[in-house]
Amino acid sequence: MSKLPDVLTIGEVADRSGVPHTALRFYEERRLIHSVRTAGNQRRYPRAVLRRLAFIRTAQRVGLSLEEIRDALATLPDQRTPTKSDWHRLSKTWRGELNARIDSLQRLRDNLDTCIGCGCLSLKSCLLANTDDRLAQFGPGAPKLKARTEGGIG
Repeated sequence: MSKLPDVLTIGEVADRSGVPHTALRFYEERRLIHSVRTAGNQRRYPRAVLRRLAFIRTAQRVGLSLEEIRDALATLPDQRTPTKSDWHRLSKTWRGELNARIDSLQRLRDNLDTCIGCGCLSLKSCLLANTDDRLAQFGPGAPKLKARTEGGIG
C-alpha cells in the first residue's frame, strides 16, 4: 500500500477540489489558502488544503464574502484546517447576518408583484429601486451635498 503524498500540485488540487487553477491562485492572493514553493518555483499545497477549500466553497454558498471567510479562517491557529466544531462555532456568528439577508429577500419578494404590476420603477415611490431611502424626506438630488453649501443637514 503506497503512502499518499503530503503535498499536492496546483493541478492535483484543482482536479480533486473542482476549483479552477485561477481561483486557487486568487484564494492564495487573498490569504485564504497557502502553498509552499519548490526550488523550481512551483506551488505545492498541503493535503489539508482540500478541506479548507470545501469550507470556503460552502461558506460562499451560504452567502459569505471572501473577506468574511478569510476573517473566520484567521481565527484558526497556524492555518489549521477547519473542523466540524469550528464550522459550528463560526456559523453561530453568521446567523444574525443571514437572518437579515433572508428578511431582506422576503421583503423584496413580497413587494415584487406590485412593482411588476405598475412597471413604474419610480425613484420616488418604488420599493425596489428606492429601498430604505432615509434621505427622501429632504427631497430630490443630493441633500448631503446641498447641506454643505446651504448649511442644511449635517
